[in-house]
Amino acid sequence: MNFIEILLVEDNEGDILLTTEALNDSEIATNISVVKDGLEALNYLQKKDKYSNARSPQLVLLDINLPKVNGFEVLREIKSSEDLKHIPVVILSTSSSEEDIHKCYSNYATCFITKPLSADSFSEVISSVQNFFNSVVQLPKTV
Repeated sequence: MNFIEILLVEDNEGDILLTTEALNDSEIATNISVVKDGLEALNYLQKKDKYSNARSPQLVLLDINLPKVNGFEVLREIKSSEDLKHIPVVILSTSSSEEDIHKCYSNYATCFITKPLSADSFSEVISSVQNFFNSVVQLPKTV
């Protein structure tokens, strides 16, 4: 069975749990890797240090409020790299600031989603993201 490779870049344990549960509950086969700060995300994407054998993600779910290197900088690095710029990046943030939204789209984010407050709404958002990419990228479904 083929899986879509997803890199979740998130430092909040609750949001990690909600996101991974929503991804695992969907009909789309996913392999989820989680990193908890921007520096770790860059190392993962560039296959540095302990990530030398990391799978290349087909989708990045990125928070912008991260320790070490913020999400804006991670997004800029992804979209300025010839090897990475093709990867869709969905911003999942607690921010709804117009400035943050504009900054992400100016740096070629695929989508900006403000994290919903309820677990049910959060699951619906993750499901919508997966369904969108399933229709665009023809992701494999679980059997």
